[in-house]
Formats: sequence, structure tokens, C-alpha cells
Amino acid sequence: MRLLLLCLFMLSISSNAWSQERKRARDYGVKIGVLPTGKHNAITDVPGVKVGHTTLVQGEQVRTGVTAIIPHEGNVFQEKVPAAVYVGNGFGKLAGTTQVQELGNLETPILLTNTLSVGTGLNAVVDYVLQQPGNEEVRSVNAVVGETNDGYLNDIRGRHVTEAHVASAIQQAKTGAVAEGNVGAGTGTVCFGFKGGIGTASRALPQNMGGYTVGVLVQTNFGGVLQLDGVPIGEELGQYYFSQKIKDSADGSCMIVVATDAPVDARNLERMAKRAMMGLAKTGGIASNGSGDYVIAFSSNAALRIPYNSPAKTETVTLLRNDEMSPLFMATIEATEEAIVNSLFKAETMQGREQQVVEALPIEKVVKILKKHHALEL
Repeated sequence: MRLLLLCLFMLSISSNAWSQERKRARDYGVKIGVLPTGKHNAITDVPGVKVGHTTLVQGEQVRTGVTAIIPHEGNVFQEKVPAAVYVGNGFGKLAGTTQVQELGNLETPILLTNTLSVGTGLNAVVDYVLQQPGNEEVRSVNAVVGETNDGYLNDIRGRHVTEAHVASAIQQAKTGAVAEGNVGAGTGTVCFGFKGGIGTASRALPQNMGGYTVGVLVQTNFGGVLQLDGVPIGEELGQYYFSQKIKDSADGSCMIVVATDAPVDARNLERMAKRAMMGLAKTGGIASNGSGDYVIAFSSNAALRIPYNSPAKTETVTLLRNDEMSPLFMATIEATEEAIVNSLFKAETMQGREQQVVEALPIEKVVKILKKHHALEL
């Protein structure tokens, strides 16, 4: 009898946990923008792109992790991809930027973690590249590692992320649906005074616009005045920068990764990266003085990959004309905005360092506000 009651109790807990699982914005009727999403509404809708997380929630102090984005299914060092970096506000530590800006390509997975673990991330990514078959003679690796500061909830000075955690995130990377919220590099982050985290979204252009896909992944840890599809959520909830009730400096950071399969080079990828900051602005982010807001954009298009070694002196590639870029700009803006919103919707209330608590976005209240403004599609 006791065993039966215990089983029923455990079933009840499991059932309640399932019913209370937080959903993505679209599951509540929030429709951002006008372009259709990809299959998973994630960065992994871009062919070949994979994402992996390592999440560290240990004891009462450790709330951090690692997120890895792999540009394509092959050896990225041997087959580099066109890439660009755009700095919205440079209060941050995005390692590897100068070579990307100089050469216009990316040769490693992109790693996201916390501020004081960038060095660990660099070592681990270099190890990963050196150990890949075909890279036995490699003598230089430009690892790209970004960060946000999760020190409010996480014992950041303890530097708990190890090279093994980074390796695990890379090894676990996969296509398909992407875990969001309190996972990976977003485990201990804060956004608009609510619990932030990892978020992702995508847009699939119609065939008459090229049929290309744009995917975005964000690590949200910044502030401002939250808006959701134009609705002033932060104001109505009374939680925003400059509010008399909330001491929110709006400092933090936001890492934004933009991927596409469109045939675009570094120059036009930088133009896309600039538009990602427009998506951040549409959510109410202000790129404050103390915020590190960076965008890394790359194309996974197989025809544009740059071989590490080639006997050819020149290369001939087919690129999208400037006049055809506007749909990709729009897709980037929409996907960035929705990825940030998804990071908030999926994140859960968390207690961390020194018993400090960051509450999750109150979805029931948000839905009521959206209904009041006739901003839901149900």
C-alpha cells in the first residue's frame, strides 16, 4: 500500500511538473513579424548548424554553463565559413574577433559562456580543433568565444566551467529542437530584471525571396524597458530601467549568433549582423554603457566554404546581389526579436549565489496585458 501511494505521489509530481512546463512565445499566441518560421523555429533550421549545451547547477552557488554553435557538419577548420562580427556596445570579452573581421571567415565552433570562463573556453576549443582528424599539422587556431556576466546568480569568481564541460557541449551538439531558458550559457543570466537565458528562432524566406533560412540564437543578460511585439510589458508590470520601484542599471550583455544558408559573403553578413541589433532594440534593449552586445553572423552555404589548403590562386563564387538582401535583413530582425522573447518565456525562476532570486517572466500577467492590447493570435 505504501509503495502504491509513493508511486501515485511521484506520478503526481511528474504530472504537475509537466503541466507547468513553460512554453515558447508562439504557444501562447504571440506572433512576431510577418515571415514564416522554419520547422523548429530555431537556429538549427539552417542546414548543418548544430547546438549543444552543458548546464551547471551545483549546490547553492553555481549557476552557469556553456553553449556551443557548430556552423556545419564537417571539419570547420578545414572548411571555414564566411563570417562577420558587429559590435553594438563593446563592454565585453568576445575573443577571436580581429581575425574574423580581417579575413572574413570563421574556423571553429562558436562558444558562449560566462565572463571569467572565456579563457577556459579558448583552451577547450583549441584542443577540440587540434584533435580533429585532418588537423594534425595545424599550428594556429582562432577560437571564437563570447560571454555574458552571470555573477548575480552564479559564483563567477569560482570559475567552475572546465574544459571538459566545453568539450561535452561540443560533443552533444545536434540539429533539431534547441533547449532554451535556464540552460547552457544562459543558466545564470538576467534579462529586463527577469530570468533570462538561451533563446532561438528562425525565419524561412518564401521561394520568390530566395527560399533561404535565417536562424538566430541569443544569450540574454541585459536590461531596458521590455516590449513584446510593440506592447509595453515592462511599463505595465512596473519593472523597467528608470522605474522608481526597480533598481535596474540595464547593464549586462547580449550575445547574438546569426546563421544563414544564403550565399552571402562577410560584407553582407556584417550588414545582417547590424540588423540583429534592431531586433534587440524592438524588445526594449538599450545597449547600455555596461552592456556587451555582440553579433556574430555566418553563412553555412556549402558553395562558399573556404578550404584551409588549396592549390588555386583565385576563387570564383556566386553571391547574392545587394538588391536581394532586404528579405534577409527583415528575417534577421524578426528572428532576433523572437529569440530574445523565447529566452524570457522559457526561463524559470532561479535562486543562486547568496540565496539571491531572479523571478521568471510572469506569463499569466503578460498574456493578460497582450490580450488587453489585442496582440495575441489564438
